[in-house]
Amino acid sequence: MLLSKLIHPQILSVLAASGHHSTILIADGNYPAFNKRGPRAQLVSLNLMPGIPTCNQVLEAILSAVAIEAIQTMQTETEGPYALGGDPPVWDDYRKTIQDAGLNVELQPTEKWAFYEAVSTADHVLTVQTADQQRYANILLTIGVRM
Repeated sequence: MLLSKLIHPQILSVLAASGHHSTILIADGNYPAFNKRGPRAQLVSLNLMPGIPTCNQVLEAILSAVAIEAIQTMQTETEGPYALGGDPPVWDDYRKTIQDAGLNVELQPTEKWAFYEAVSTADHVLTVQTADQQRYANILLTIGVRM
């Protein structure tokens, strides 16, 4: 029986085959997961119904299973219909989850189109599509090394 919080067999299989610098996207329900991913990245659809599961729930599970050295978020827009006046509330949830996991990693906001480019590289191994309805909940994790 597994001891980590993560028990999803396909996600565990991809993580076990991945290494340093591989990236994992935890995508919100609005992310174009089918066409904005790396050339060999696997797509796992966990979107059961609106809001279940959330990106933060998936983050908690993945942090229990693999070392992470960097975390990028999709930077908020300052103009237009999706603009926010500061950090999205979900980022505070991420910071708490990261701290609770014992990591000393800061969120790195990345401009939207640069974020899409970062996801579309050969290092991207996995997208976990959630049903999170929060704006700017996409989060890109870079696997570190086991110390």
